[in-house]
Amino acid sequence: MSTPEPLHQEDHAAIQGLMRDYFDGLYEGDVKKLKRVFHRDAGLKAPGYRKTRDEWLEAVAQRPIPRDEGFAYRFSVMSSEIVGEQAMIKASVPLPAADYVDFLGLLKEGGEWKIVEKIFTAV
Repeated sequence: MSTPEPLHQEDHAAIQGLMRDYFDGLYEGDVKKLKRVFHRDAGLKAPGYRKTRDEWLEAVAQRPIPRDEGFAYRFSVMSSEIVGEQAMIKASVPLPAADYVDFLGLLKEGGEWKIVEKIFTAV
C-alpha cells in the first residue's frame, strides 16, 4: 500500500476558501456561489430526503435568506480529514429552519476542489 502524498498548503487554502464560499452562499442565499462549490452531479441526502444539486439549489432560492432575516452567522468547520485528493468535512450549519450538521465529501479533480456529496441532519 502506498503512502498518500503530503497535503500541499495550496490544497488546504483551497478547501478553506471552498468552505467560506459554502457558508457565505448559505448565509446570503447566493445560489450562484453555491453552484460553484458543488460538482454538477453532486447529491444531497438526509433521512427521507434525496435531491440533485440543481433541485437543492432551486429550494435554496425559494427559502428565506438568513442574512436578510438578521440571523447570526455562526457556521463552522467541526472537523476535517484530507487524504490526497479527497476530503471529508463535518460542518455546523445553523439556519433559521434548524441547526444542521453537514458531512461534505470533497474531491480534487482537474486541479479543483468540489463538493461531490452532502449528507446532513438537523440536530
